[in-house]
Amino acid sequence: MQFDAYYYAHDCGRPYQRDEVWLSFFAQIAEYIDADPHPQTVLDAGCAMGFLVEKLRERGIEAYGIDISEYAIQQVHESVRSFCQVGSITAPFSRHYDLIVSLEVLEHLPPIQAREAIANFCQHTDQVLFSSTPLDYREVTHVNVQPPEYWAELFARHGFIRDLDYDASFLTPWAGLFRRTTLSVPQLVHGFERRCWLLQHETSELRAALVETHAALKHHEQETSTLRQEVQRLEDLVAGFRNGRLMRLLFAIQNWRRKIR
Repeated sequence: MQFDAYYYAHDCGRPYQRDEVWLSFFAQIAEYIDADPHPQTVLDAGCAMGFLVEKLRERGIEAYGIDISEYAIQQVHESVRSFCQVGSITAPFSRHYDLIVSLEVLEHLPPIQAREAIANFCQHTDQVLFSSTPLDYREVTHVNVQPPEYWAELFARHGFIRDLDYDASFLTPWAGLFRRTTLSVPQLVHGFERRCWLLQHETSELRAALVETHAALKHHEQETSTLRQEVQRLEDLVAGFRNGRLMRLLFAIQNWRRKIR
């Protein structure tokens, strides 16, 4: 599969091109990265047209990009073109980086190459900001769609563990920051249990709030139904009054009073 002009125009959801939407999207990502983990050097592995490299460098971060697509690299803005190159993310990089970013890239690689890419990342940095869709099977280039735990296991084989306290949801719901760790198994278990308990507690509280809200809605619905029945009864009463004998008698009295005036 070639990542050519047709691919970027038709296979990325909305057309992938230099426009305000994509530039704003990557500017926001650059802002988050600059704030935390606040790296000095970054490699965007699978940089496409270099939008993230551009936005990181605007913030004073020494950013570089690499991508297999010659077409994409040709579209890189001239201000950062010298910092982006055509190349494979499975081949050794020329230096170490504070952070390597890989956003929705490895699902495009066969499993063997994806494993090679992760091993390569882990040889050239101590932290990887990573995202790979676990859901999108419809795109023809997605040959290796995997759940998050699949990638987490591959990183763990190289001593990289997801930072449970880092919120990478500004990227995607499944994104994470993987960091090289020297923690012992008991320390890792402690961290994961802490996070797991918090999530379980949050889920329990949300379920309780949902049940309470459901009960309140049911109560209000019953009250509304009762009020509607009362309104209908009063409307029927008024209609009966208008059509009844008493109403006819009142009309007769009114007509008689008009005649005698």
